Amino acid sequence: MLLYDDVVTEYRDFATYAAGDSPCFEEWALGVAGDAEVLAWLGTFPPIKRQPNLVFAAARWHGAPAPAPYDALRTVLLEQEPAVRATVMARATQTNEVGRLATLVPVLGLVEGPLALVEVGASAGLCLFPDRYDYAWPPSGALRGSGGPLLTARATGTLPVPAAHPDVAWRGGVDLNPLDVTDEDAMAWLENLVWPEQDERRQRLRAAVDVARREPPAVRQGDLLDHVEDLVDQAAGHGTPVVLHSAVIAYLEEPDRVRFHELMTRLVAAGRCRWISNEGGRVLPAVTGSREVPPGRFVTALDGVPVAWSHGHGHAIDWL
Repeated sequence: MLLYDDVVTEYRDFATYAAGDSPCFEEWALGVAGDAEVLAWLGTFPPIKRQPNLVFAAARWHGAPAPAPYDALRTVLLEQEPAVRATVMARATQTNEVGRLATLVPVLGLVEGPLALVEVGASAGLCLFPDRYDYAWPPSGALRGSGGPLLTARATGTLPVPAAHPDVAWRGGVDLNPLDVTDEDAMAWLENLVWPEQDERRQRLRAAVDVARREPPAVRQGDLLDHVEDLVDQAAGHGTPVVLHSAVIAYLEEPDRVRFHELMTRLVAAGRCRWISNEGGRVLPAVTGSREVPPGRFVTALDGVPVAWSHGHGHAIDWL
């Protein structure tokens, strides 16, 4: 999913990304890409604020029905422009899709515990509780016994199915705008960010919020580049520090993506932490290398080395 590109390219790319998962968003994105008036309006926003997920969510926040034809989106964007603009500028995309844990837990299983988790771009911190879920990776196997919700990812390749749930001794994170799981408005916005046809994701999000509310996570406010090292040092007193992130680094501009990669490479080389990244194929090119990433897949990597192609919302994992 492209960011910081030209608007038409971003929306066409998003349509490809949404294909098969949200016919509504695929149609909306293609509609925007061919609509000169809406494209001109989007051009008045800062690059990070014109992204499809955010614009579509803001329109839905102000009454755009979904799923619905493109004209329903267009009407709200143009007729309620001041309200939609205010929401776009005030809010952010922070779904924190807990389903991605189904693609991250096999990688966590490769790291010696106990684990001290540091999530960058943590949002509400929902992905800091991998030990509170059960997992199924058909046809490779399953991991049950936590008593928590079940997360499922279709698996191909020789997936290393963990023998036990992650032993999490400590969990913390950082986000520019951390969300409080006890804040009803913030959680309503998170739910609004879920794609229209995906009722299962909405139910999963509600379950994840319930899990997190039993032990609200400690997520500090700030720039991840400023806080990663400090959080790693804090985590080290509790177990093996593991820095993890999923669909986060794409929101950094290119120079900061390079800085982040260099920082994590240095921390891993020094033995100060392990690093699990789960990002689009173009986001961390030094991690992806020359590999051709299948459409709609993220590069899931351990310590900067790809181990799997994963569905962006955690529905599938193709072990390399």
